[in-house]
Amino acid sequence: MKIMIRKNAAGALSAYVPKKDLEEPIVAMDTPTMWGGIITLGNGLQLELPALAADTALPITVDARKVGE
Repeated sequence: MKIMIRKNAAGALSAYVPKKDLEEPIVAMDTPTMWGGIITLGNGLQLELPALAADTALPITVDARKVGE
């Protein structure tokens, strides 16, 4: 599924899922750079992100995969 990841002025990361019209904060990451790992959104949804460079500019739209289904 396509998601957009962005950082707000305070530095908090969030993910927007257009198909569900859902925007949630990213509350946990299993890797320090988040890329190539699993993130957890505020509503409990877990997504696996593609492996990208640590200095990838935000906002960015990526193809993520649901975990746990």
